[in-house]
Amino acid sequence: MLGELITSKTRLRLLIKFFISQANRGYLNGLASEMGESTNSIRKELNHLHGAGYLDKVKSDNKIEYRANTKHPLFNVLRKVVLKHLGLEDMVETVLGRMGNAKQIILVGDYAKGIDSGKIEVFLIGDNLDMEYIVQLEDKIEKLIKRKVSFYLANKFLSDQQHIVLFNINDR
Repeated sequence: MLGELITSKTRLRLLIKFFISQANRGYLNGLASEMGESTNSIRKELNHLHGAGYLDKVKSDNKIEYRANTKHPLFNVLRKVVLKHLGLEDMVETVLGRMGNAKQIILVGDYAKGIDSGKIEVFLIGDNLDMEYIVQLEDKIEKLIKRKVSFYLANKFLSDQQHIVLFNINDR
């Protein structure tokens, strides 16, 4: 979806990095090595995104840290578009449509860090979740969003790893 609109793969990867979670931040060299790109191509795209107001940059010590500009009028729209592009919005709707007793859906792993690795890892928190149905659902969702999906079932989520809450029944 976004790949046809945004022809620069580097820019698309940066948008995913910063707009999947407003907590994600990055430095030029770190982003270049994380994405396997040259610092020059990363710098060029960071300058474009910062110039358009989508990214903030903060100088700390001798480094410049980039992060999403949450005050930009299109921040929420861009975040929603990134989630839609990754298929996360469709995944949440599918899970909730068939599993009414899910209390939370939590994204972990690479995508929670803003890395478009092709493997989405999700914790489903709730009672009496149907594991057989979840296995079938993984295959259906993988075909729908064209990414590998792994679901983990639990009663509670206790983790210090980076994560993004995609759905919380208490937020409804």
